[in-house]
Formats: sequence, C-alpha cells, structure tokens
Amino acid sequence: MLLIRDVQRGDRGALLHLARMLNSVNLPADERDLDGIIERSVASFGCRIRNPLRRSYVFVLEDPRRHRVLGCSMVIAQHGTRESPCTFFDVAEREHYSSTLDRHFRHQVLTLGFHFDGPTEVGGLVVSPGERRSPEQPGKQLSYVRFLYMAMHRNRFRQTVLAELMPPLGKGGRSEFWEACGRRFTGLDYPDADKMSRRNKEFIQQLFPAADLYATLFPARVGERLGAVGPPAEGARRLLEAVGFRYVDRIDPFDGGPHYEARLDEISLLRGHRTARVARGASGKVGADSLVGVSRPGERLRFRAVRSLARLAGDEVELPREAAALLGAETGDRVHVVPLE
Repeated sequence: MLLIRDVQRGDRGALLHLARMLNSVNLPADERDLDGIIERSVASFGCRIRNPLRRSYVFVLEDPRRHRVLGCSMVIAQHGTRESPCTFFDVAEREHYSSTLDRHFRHQVLTLGFHFDGPTEVGGLVVSPGERRSPEQPGKQLSYVRFLYMAMHRNRFRQTVLAELMPPLGKGGRSEFWEACGRRFTGLDYPDADKMSRRNKEFIQQLFPAADLYATLFPARVGERLGAVGPPAEGARRLLEAVGFRYVDRIDPFDGGPHYEARLDEISLLRGHRTARVARGASGKVGADSLVGVSRPGERLRFRAVRSLARLAGDEVELPREAAALLGAETGDRVHVVPLE
C-alpha cells in the first residue's frame, strides 16, 4: 500500500528528478523555481498564506517500505490573477462563402483570451517511469487525490477546475505550434518563452495579436493537431474524462495543448465524497475501492491519503489495519472517503 502526502522540503531531490521528466510551467526543472513551489506548498498546507486562492498544493506518492517517492501532482487554487492572468486561445470555426465563385470554406480561428480571476488548476502529474504500469496505479492515485483534497476543503477552490494537457511534441520537446505562431510574434525559442512566462506573462499581452488568427495560415500538420493530446498525456486525459472533464475548445498559447475543464460540483469524485469515523474492528465484508484521507494541521505531515478498500456503514467506515496505520487514524477518528468505482 502506498502513501500520498503533502510535499516536504526533504523531497526536493526526488521532486527535481521527477520535474526533469516533465519540465512544465507547473513543475519546472529549475532548482530555484522548484524551491519556490515547494515552499509555497508547505505554507499552503500550513494555512500560512492568508488568501486561500493564492495557495498551491503539491502531493507526493511514497512507497513507505522503501521510503521512495514515486510521483507527484499538484493543485493551484487559482490560475489567473490581475498580476499574472491565465492566457489562452479560444478555438472557433468560421464559415465563408462566395456566391461569385461558389466556394465555401470552414476555417479554424484562434482568439487570444485572458482570465484575471481564473479557475483552479490541476497539473504537475508525473510518475516515475518504472512505476507507471504498477498494479497499484500510481498515476490514478495521484490524479484523483487532488479531487479528494478539494472535496475536503471546497471553500479554498474556484467553482471551475482546469487541466492543461500536453499536446504532441517533436524531438527534444519541440513545439510545432510555437514555431508556427508564438515564435513569429516574440522572436523567442519555445524553451525561453516557456521559462519567461513562469515569472511574467506581460510579453504575451503586448506582442501577441489582439485580432483573430486563422489556423489556415499555419502548416497543415499544425492545424490538424489543434486541441490534440500527446501520447504521454493520454492516460491523464482518460482519467479526467472519467470523472467529468471535457475539452472546452481552448488551447495553450505556447504549445497548443488543450484545455479540459469541469465544474466542481459536476466532478463525480466530489459528488461521492463522504466523511465517517473509523470503526472498531471489521465485519469481514468487502469494501469499495476508495481514496481515504485525513488532514492533521498540527503535525509535520498535514495531509495523508491511501488507496484502500473502505466499507461505509452509516457514520462509520471499516478500513484495513494497514490503511489505518498509514493514515495514523485510530478508532473514532474522522476520515474522508471518495469511492473510485
């Protein structure tokens, strides 16, 4: 059984190793940026950031027997502020017809948009390559634990939840969309623009055109892939769609990656959320495959969760002994349960 918990400063080395596999805006392979993300998460779990919408949370999945971090994921309470807006392209279809030529065309059109009081964002999901096909499904645990935490603390998050998925990329992480679009308006290489955007998005607002862009002018391969999900992100897409996320005809202005969204109250995991007290002993009846979590604000590990069989009966839940031990939960303690079935 694996333990999901809040990130600690001592996880820095393991997290840097994972970040080098993804190197995204949410989980950059830059030591200074990563240190800032860890510190922000520690302060967020400790409620030391007064405004809950300024918080972000990093979860790590640990094999407690080997004391080894197998993966991570994160939640940003609000992606998009007045200082650093959430930036995107809306993708729409526009029709044109000429009666003189009797020609009819449908064009994909991109319109630059911003959120200054944006949605909650889930991201930073990385699993160590050697663990991805494990029967314990670490990717599923790391993806869904974010929704368990949101269910436990709904008032800390926005009503819309966003996931920006990775698109198909070329060798060395080359973005064909950036080469066809962003590079022409900024003169920057994709890695440089991506890194700069982590600290300041002003150049996007100033240099990207306010007028509509016709994707017809891009190379055919680029236009055909607008909104497509890259092979490494297919698993994440399936997990998100299974709980209620859908593509919303928006893409990232850097790499063209699709935006998937869901309303908080429409996410099936949150609808199934229950709180219960740990029962004394066990009836022997089989429980449901679930994520079970606890919040302990006064302890070093302020959040713990496990994937376990859990049998709900009234106000009580029966848990295997190993699950209760990893959670640090004793008889009568209140825990949070999200069924995965």
